Amino acid sequence: MFRTGLLNPAVLDLLARVRHTNTLVIADRGFPFWPEIETVDLSVVDDLPTVAQLVAALRPNFVIGHVYAAEEVNTANAPEKLGCHLAALDGLPLTYVSHVEFKQRVPHAIGLIRTGDTTQYGNLLLESA
Repeated sequence: MFRTGLLNPAVLDLLARVRHTNTLVIADRGFPFWPEIETVDLSVVDDLPTVAQLVAALRPNFVIGHVYAAEEVNTANAPEKLGCHLAALDGLPLTYVSHVEFKQRVPHAIGLIRTGDTTQYGNLLLESA
């Protein structure tokens, strides 16, 4: 039995299948369902957990080489909310793409983890190193 670190078996199973340059989507609560990729739904209530909380939990177990985010996140959110959201990405290479381009990348991901995050356009695409 695991006693520390990631405890969710579905998340652990998904991470075990990510290889070099594969991607994983960390989604907010409003992200649409994508039937072609596995989805692990961790949402409980608004902002539980947040995308930032999940990224912080993943970082010790998942080597992130690059992050993609929708450029709209910067204009759709208050500076305080945006700061908290992006703090989990400290030190990681981050590229902003249009929301349309972001969604075009989603079907190529190994999987999607849905959170309860209410950050508008707060979805992230994590590319493994």
